[in-house]
Amino acid sequence: MFELAILAERAEREGRPYHEFLQVPSMSLGVYRLKARLRDPQAPHTEDEAYFVARGRGAIRVGSEEHEVGPGSVVFVPARVEHGFHDIAEDLLLLVFFAPAEGSTAHA
Repeated sequence: MFELAILAERAEREGRPYHEFLQVPSMSLGVYRLKARLRDPQAPHTEDEAYFVARGRGAIRVGSEEHEVGPGSVVFVPARVEHGFHDIAEDLLLLVFFAPAEGSTAHA
């Protein structure tokens, strides 16, 4: 059992934008925080991932597609596809789901 507010506070205390809170072989979960007007520094991942926007507003580019996002948005990003959030109008708090677990296929 996890509480989003507690996870977000922990990530804030750690001073890192991403905080992984669960990892098992089949998946991993984390919270990702992006401040308004800042650049998303991500690079493509070796696993599929999905984002759930818990709060905030902005846009995301996935490959050549652009989408506006806000609370309740869910975005799927296939493995190895270029992606990143941009035009962040309100601080974003995202739940991130990797399957299989993040980094588990990096050397496959």
